[in-house]
Amino acid sequence: MIHQNWENNRTIKKIKCVHTNAKKYKVNSVLSEGAVYEVKNETEEFYFVIDNTNRIAGFKKDYFEIVP
Repeated sequence: MIHQNWENNRTIKKIKCVHTNAKKYKVNSVLSEGAVYEVKNETEEFYFVIDNTNRIAGFKKDYFEIVP
């Protein structure tokens, strides 16, 4: 299972959380608005980052902006 090793993958890029206003899920307990996260994997719709609980999790891309 490839996803079990994502925490050890190199960082692809850094992204900044711009909001935690989720319609369906409670995102504000695991992401902090204004915080910068390291992307460990990416799909068309999701970024996989190490969140505030120090676990890898996938979040929709609309919560973030790319840090230059």
